[in-house]
Amino acid sequence: MWKRRLSALVFGAVIVGLLVALRASDPYPVRVARETAFDTFQQLRPRPAPADLPIRIIDIDENSLARVGQWPRSRRTMATIASRLTELGAAAIAFDVLFPEPDRLSPSSILSVGADYDAEFATALAAGPSILSLTRSEKSRTALPSPKSGFALTGTDPLNALPVLGGAASPLPLLEQAAKGTGVASLDTAGARVARRLPLLWSNDSAPIPTLSVEALRVAQGASTLVVLGDSAGMVESLRVGDYTVPTGPTGDMWLYYRHLEPSIYIPATDLLADGYDMLAPSIAGHIVFVGASASGLLDIRASTLGEAVAGVSIHVQALEQILTGTFLNRADWVAGLEIVALAVSGLAIVLVLLSERTHGGAAVFADDRGCVSGWQLVRLQPIWAADRPQLCPLWRCAHLCRHGLFQFAVTDADKRRVRRAFAHYVEPTLLDRLDRDASLLKLGGDLREMSVMFSDVRNFSALSERTAPAELVAILNRLFAALGAAIIGQHGTIDKFMGDAVMAFWNAPATLDRHPLHACRAALAMRAALQRLNAGSNRPIAIGIGIATGPALVGNMGLETRFNYSCVGDTVNVASRVGSACRIVGYDILISAETRAAAPELACLPAGALALRGMSAREPVYLLLGDEALAADPAFIALEAAHANLLEALSKQSPARTEIDHCITLGAALDPRLSDFYAACLTRPDDFLPFDKK
Repeated sequence: MWKRRLSALVFGAVIVGLLVALRASDPYPVRVARETAFDTFQQLRPRPAPADLPIRIIDIDENSLARVGQWPRSRRTMATIASRLTELGAAAIAFDVLFPEPDRLSPSSILSVGADYDAEFATALAAGPSILSLTRSEKSRTALPSPKSGFALTGTDPLNALPVLGGAASPLPLLEQAAKGTGVASLDTAGARVARRLPLLWSNDSAPIPTLSVEALRVAQGASTLVVLGDSAGMVESLRVGDYTVPTGPTGDMWLYYRHLEPSIYIPATDLLADGYDMLAPSIAGHIVFVGASASGLLDIRASTLGEAVAGVSIHVQALEQILTGTFLNRADWVAGLEIVALAVSGLAIVLVLLSERTHGGAAVFADDRGCVSGWQLVRLQPIWAADRPQLCPLWRCAHLCRHGLFQFAVTDADKRRVRRAFAHYVEPTLLDRLDRDASLLKLGGDLREMSVMFSDVRNFSALSERTAPAELVAILNRLFAALGAAIIGQHGTIDKFMGDAVMAFWNAPATLDRHPLHACRAALAMRAALQRLNAGSNRPIAIGIGIATGPALVGNMGLETRFNYSCVGDTVNVASRVGSACRIVGYDILISAETRAAAPELACLPAGALALRGMSAREPVYLLLGDEALAADPAFIALEAAHANLLEALSKQSPARTEIDHCITLGAALDPRLSDFYAACLTRPDDFLPFDKK
């Protein structure tokens, strides 16, 4: 035993070491997994929708392209947009559109004389709070524009920590000089498909340049300076934009926390360019307005963490909303190191707990909120990391428990897995648990015990098969067996087997079950109810017959040493099978034996005579199972029970009983329409009601 534990300890330590090394090296697959989980967290809980914020998007959408013309638009059209937004009182006008070249539609460009649309656009920009954008471009060799804002720095100069812009596609000098601000429209440094982080500051090798959303917020507030708060190591801690302070990562970026934007944020460009544009004043005045494109043909579509394809301009809006509402995802730079330490410590703790053979205690170590590390702290230590969200704590605990389970799966549960593989396809869960505790049960043989056995089959199955295509027939049976099986399991039964259109089940094995006849009868009633739900609205209703018998049976593993089944055999099993088949003769769907009836006296049952069953030397008394305890106490059933007794007395004397049958049919119609078939069949089976004394 100690050798096994020592090998398990070594194995566990190696696994933990490999996990720690994997996390420390942070290879691409690990990053992808972490980022995917980060996206999943946001999809589970997007950023809450704030009150209406003063942000709008003038959207160059598909409809705008269809009505106004192809892209690129004339600078005269862009001048109209800028002028009208200024007229309507926009606090800032941020163009998420590039203007790196002269307007090819301008008459001055075509004929060297006439109107200069670029000059008109520059005039419109100069008249309002306009911001132009530039974008990262490795191919560009043009000089980068100087930032429009001043910068105040605290701590060590963090310029070297910022992502380098390098080349950029910049606006025409004429336009750039006219604008009140310039900002970077690029969303990240690596061109990732999903935008998860937004650099708030970029470096042009001599000064920081703000991103478009930061510059729009600065211009809207009329601030002249941005304040960059750094630390002694030359890293960025936060950025102050007028009245707003934005915590950042060491390189000046911000994690994006997405929400679903309302359609009211978007204003089609055609509405602004149409007559009556002044009706937009309430949506524009005092607002920060972005001008951008959502038309797919303009190639400014990115993926958000919510799994949506969104316009690039909307991502700048998401960032600006986070700044205005103070909703940030915070992750300290020391968390990565603590994650590695926590991984090593928790992994070794799990190994030690598992080796102590106290697996339930091991689970409790990580499931208890009163442990040494609070749920809030656990979320902060998440490698995937999200906001301070205590509701994510169960996910962290689940991760620990999964690691716990995987180690146990690899080291300590090999024998149990072998047992489960042998039985999982044809035995119910309680038996598997029992075999987990005692593998010696994997042998042929059995024991004699009192059991309740059920057989159920489909009536007129041959006719159903003839008029139904094979694939459809299989689908019908699968739905039927799923419903009937759930009813059996719900009453702690063991499903022995499915045989064509039939089901065999039993109670009181492998686990002992008190009052198993009552559970079997309740399962039959639940099966009847499930069948009614399946037949509702169906043009091919199915009818079943159910038989239940209670008595001694031999239960255990039967078959070959290499292939066997857990089942039961004996006279009780035969009686249950024959009683189930007799449902067709009796004209009712649930029949139970006298022993079953005696063990469940509280249920609503009626005697149905003593049947001469095939292969049985003596007649078998059977009962109709009508319903549960509530029906048994119903005055209508009590009245039927009395009339039924009078009918049986008349039938036992071989006297005409037409009057008694009609009376029972009338009383039974209100309780169960199926009773009419039973009473109609009584006259065809007179011998079943002769006096009988079973010995």
